[in-house]
Amino acid sequence: MDAAEFRRRGKEMVDYVADYLENIEKRPVYPDLEPGYLRSLIPNEAPLEPESYEDIIKDVERVIMPGVTHWHSPYFFAYFPAASSYPAMVADMLCGAIGCIGFSWAASPACTELETVMLDWLGKMLQLPECFIAGTHGRGGGVIQGTASEATLMSLLAARCKAVRRVQAINAKKSESEILSKLVAYTSDQAHSSVERAALIGAVMMRKVPTDNHYAVRKEMLKKMVEEDKAAGLIPFYFCATLGTTPSCAFDHLTELGPLCNEENMWMHIDAAYAGSAFICPEFRPLLNGVEFADSFNFNPHKWLLVNFDCSAMWVKERADIIGHWQIPLGRRFRSLKMWFVFRMYGLKGLQAHIRKQVALAKEFESLVRADKRFEICAEVVLGLVCFRLKGSNELNQELLKRITKSREIHLVPCQLSGRFVLRFAICARSTESHHIQQAWQHITQLTFELLQEASH
Repeated sequence: MDAAEFRRRGKEMVDYVADYLENIEKRPVYPDLEPGYLRSLIPNEAPLEPESYEDIIKDVERVIMPGVTHWHSPYFFAYFPAASSYPAMVADMLCGAIGCIGFSWAASPACTELETVMLDWLGKMLQLPECFIAGTHGRGGGVIQGTASEATLMSLLAARCKAVRRVQAINAKKSESEILSKLVAYTSDQAHSSVERAALIGAVMMRKVPTDNHYAVRKEMLKKMVEEDKAAGLIPFYFCATLGTTPSCAFDHLTELGPLCNEENMWMHIDAAYAGSAFICPEFRPLLNGVEFADSFNFNPHKWLLVNFDCSAMWVKERADIIGHWQIPLGRRFRSLKMWFVFRMYGLKGLQAHIRKQVALAKEFESLVRADKRFEICAEVVLGLVCFRLKGSNELNQELLKRITKSREIHLVPCQLSGRFVLRFAICARSTESHHIQQAWQHITQLTFELLQEASH
C-alpha cells in the first residue's frame, strides 16, 4: 500500500467506521456463537503472497463482526462504558502515523510535554488540589497509564518502596525481605479484583475491609484492622480507596479515611476508574472531597470522558515518590493527542453535558424500575449505574438474565450484593437516548412476564 492507495483506503475506512457506528443499533448487541468459532473461518497459517485489501475488508464482515460484542450499541448496558468519540478516533490515527515510542523527553519532546500539560488541564477540570498539578514548578503531576489496574500497581510499588526506606531509616539492620514480610495493605471488600492482583504482584499482604450497608468503607472498621495488625507486629503501609465500586458504584468515605491514613503513615491511593469523569461537574465534585489527603488518584477518561481506550489518568502529590514507578512498560504511545483533540472539540461544557445526560438516563431507568412493584432497586443510584432485581430468589434473577442475554436485544451483566444476585444496568454508549431506555425496559418486562407465567404453572 503506497501513499496514494492509503489516501483512498483511509477514506473508505472512515466511511466504513462512520456507517458502522451510525447503524450499530441494527446489529444484535451480543454475538450468537460458540467459543472457538473463528479458527475454522481463516487459514491455519499466514499467507505467503500478499492478499488484496478488498478480500481483507470482506473478511471483516464475514469473520470479525459476527464475533463482536458491540460496546457502542445504545442497547449495551453491561460492565461500565468504554468511551468513544470521533475526535478521539481521528487523534488515534495521528498517533499511529507519528508512531513515536515516547520513553523519554528526547525520544519525542512533544509526546512527553503534551501529556504533562493535558494531565494538568484535566486536573484543573476536576479541581484537584494544587499539589497534584505539575505546572512549571509543582512537585506533583500526572501520567497516562494503560488502565486503572496499572495505576493501582504503580501506586502500591511506590508505597512499598517508601515504607521500606522509612523502616530502614529507623532501623538500618532490617533487611528488605524482613520488612516486606510484615507490610500489610488494605482495600474495600467491594474493590476491583485488580487491587488484590496488585498486592500479589507486589508480594505484600492485602486485607479486605468490610463495608457498611451502602457498600462503603468507613473509618472505624479500617482503624480497627490497622490497630490489630500493628499489635501483631505488622506494618500497615497502603490503603486503596474506591470511588464508584464496580458492583454498585459505592463511594468510600475519603474525608474520614484520609486523615487516618495520614496519621498512620499509610499511602492512600484513590481508584475512581469509572466515577472520576463525573467530578468535572460541580454537582458531583463533592464526591471527591478528601482527595487532599491522598498520595495518588486515578480515573479512566477511556471509560466515560469520550477518550477512546487506552487512557487512564493518574496523579501523584510527590513525583519523587513514584519516579521509578511511572509505568510498567518503557515505551509509551502518544495517547495525550486523544485528550487534546477531545478537550478542544467538546470543551468542558460539552463533556459536562455528556455526563449529565447519561446520569439523567440512569435516573429515568431507575424510575421505571421503582414504578414496577415486581422489582427492587438494590443500591443508591448516584451516577450512570442502576442495580436492580426481580423480587424473589437468586435463581429467578439468574434465569431472567439468561433470557435477556439469549435474546441478544440488550446486554447486561450481574453482580453480587449482600449475597443477592443483582442485575446491573449501566448507561454506556454515547448514542444512548431515552427511547433506548424505554425499549430496554419494555423488553425486560416482557421477558419477566413470560418467566413469571411459566413459574406459576
